[in-house]
Amino acid sequence: MNDQELDKLIRLHSSKLRAYVNHRVRGREDAEDILQDTWLQFIQSLRILENPIGHVTSWLYTVAHNLIINQSKKKREVELPTYSDGNDEYFMRDFTEIMVENADSPDMQMLRAMIWKELDKALEELPKEQRQAIHLTEVEGLSTVEAAESMHVSQATFLSRKHYAVMHIRKRLRTLVRGPRFSL
Repeated sequence: MNDQELDKLIRLHSSKLRAYVNHRVRGREDAEDILQDTWLQFIQSLRILENPIGHVTSWLYTVAHNLIINQSKKKREVELPTYSDGNDEYFMRDFTEIMVENADSPDMQMLRAMIWKELDKALEELPKEQRQAIHLTEVEGLSTVEAAESMHVSQATFLSRKHYAVMHIRKRLRTLVRGPRFSL
């Protein structure tokens, strides 16, 4: 199958497959992961299999269904939470709850250490202005207006800096979220 045929096939099945997965999976990120994994398995199968996939639609839905089942099994285990409502103002809330929770089991201690390590790495990698935006709102608790005034920038500039900082931090913390799960 050449690239044009593959693009056509993806366009043909993409929206219905997305609707199927979104209807069965709660989180947008989880749904996107399942879709991406489904298409990746499809492309890898095209390269590996000698016989082409006969019923592409059935194959895609079967793989997506199996990935949804696997994902739901993983969800039964305790995992790092993500705050996925898109509100960057409170992005780190769920991680903060883990950090201050009273449970002091070895697993919880290890989880906290992993979060701190990734968070420190992510913050060190940020440009100074982005790191300051995070510090002012998440550590000092300033509002967006107060933080922008403190940095002597417009709210739009401040929000842009914070947005890029949060996106970088999310990317770093995702390595924990998508990594091994922990039973507490």
